Amino acid sequence: MIVQALNSGLRKVPVWVIYFFLLVPGIVTFYLGLTGGLGAEPIKALEQALGKFTLNLLVFGLSISPIVRFTGLNLLRFRRAIGVMAFTYVTAHFLTWLILDLQSVNQIFADIKKRPYVTIGFLGFLLLVPLALTSNNWAVRSLGRFWPKLHSLVYVAAILGSLHYIILTKGFQLEPLIYMAAIIALIAARMPKWYRSWARKY
Repeated sequence: MIVQALNSGLRKVPVWVIYFFLLVPGIVTFYLGLTGGLGAEPIKALEQALGKFTLNLLVFGLSISPIVRFTGLNLLRFRRAIGVMAFTYVTAHFLTWLILDLQSVNQIFADIKKRPYVTIGFLGFLLLVPLALTSNNWAVRSLGRFWPKLHSLVYVAAILGSLHYIILTKGFQLEPLIYMAAIIALIAARMPKWYRSWARKY
């Protein structure tokens, strides 16, 4: 009964509310950066905050199918908004690194070659680009059965994002490992479905 009531309430929530709600933390963080609220290294703090927002949304987006399966709480209609906002934050993260930190387009590839965590993070960002571009009804119809296969790249991008975070942090820190463990667990939760799909083909 509780789940049914929650699902009934969720059906009344406009999707634009989700976009707005998920955009607020980014706006607040940028405001804090402009007003000196991010400490002695505001650019570094802004980069880290935007990166964490991205990982949080990726994990949340990957959690939706297991949540529906195990609890019955239907958040599927919000998954696109979560994915698009994850890409919005990773783009902001990338642009902050490029414009405010690196401050030179010419140094992009030099930094990518020099720093493994930048290489891994950049690859993850590139994988999310086609997913963002095809997060619309026209692409779903046009790509047909290829669309879910394309969007399964989000798992690879999420792993790369968490690996980027692990390498970036110096010394042993628990938080990046928790992100990686959560993503691996969510991938493992999908394995039975992928196996059944493979078994039907063969």
